[in-house]
Amino acid sequence: MNPVQASIEQALTEQFSPAYLRVVNESHMHSVPPNSETHFKVTLVSQALEGKRQVQRHQLVYSALTEQLKGPVHALALHTFSPDEWAAEQNVPDSPHCLGGGKR
Repeated sequence: MNPVQASIEQALTEQFSPAYLRVVNESHMHSVPPNSETHFKVTLVSQALEGKRQVQRHQLVYSALTEQLKGPVHALALHTFSPDEWAAEQNVPDSPHCLGGGKR
C-alpha cells in the first residue's frame, strides 16, 4: 500500500472506529505524475457520524486529515454514512474523470 493512502486509513480508523472504510487512490484519473497520491475517494461508515449533517461530517474528516491535506492530498471525495444509512444505501457513485490538464 502507498504511504499517503495508509496514513489516511490510519487517521480515519483512529478517529472514527469505522464499521466500514474504503480509501481509493484515484490519482491515476487526473493529470498528475505516475504513482501520485493526490486524489482520493473515501467511503466512511461510523457511529460517530450518527445525527450529523453532511457538512459536519466532512468537517470532522477534514480535521482528522489535517496533515494529509496540508501536503500531498489535493482532492478528497467524501461519502460518509451512519451505520443505519449505510445498511439502507450501500451505494457510492463513481467518480467523474478529470477534464483538466489536457487529459480528456
